[in-house]
Parts: sequence; structure tokens; C-alpha cells
Amino acid sequence: MIRTIGATIDDKGNVHLTEPVKLEPSDRAFVTIVDKEQLSHVNEEALLSEAALAEDWNRPEEDEAWEYLQKDR
Repeated sequence: MIRTIGATIDDKGNVHLTEPVKLEPSDRAFVTIVDKEQLSHVNEEALLSEAALAEDWNRPEEDEAWEYLQKDR
């Protein structure tokens, strides 16, 4: 399952997630750095629709439908 989790960066450059996350050793993550100026240009429609779409995205049937893309290459 792919999740988006907010984070903050302290004055030493350490990243702190805004919510607890349980990870397995085989999990992978991608980090996207967003400049403060870019935050004003975020696609608000996409952010507002994320919760509604997540109801469909987070169903087991949806994971099964796209499982073939997650297999090792």
C-alpha cells in the first residue's frame, strides 16, 4: 500500500514524521522535499479529493488489481 505522510524538518535537518508509522525491513520509502514557495502552488483539488478517493484506493480488491506492478522485476 502506498501512503502519504506529512513530515517536518528541524533546524538540524532531521526529518520528523507527523504520525507514527510501523515499517517492515523490506518496506521502501520516497521522500519529496517541497520548498515553502511551492506550497502556495499545490493542487488543492487533488488534496481535497484524496480522502474521498482513498476509500476506493485502500480496498483489498484495489490492491489485488494492481499487485502485478509490485512484484520484483
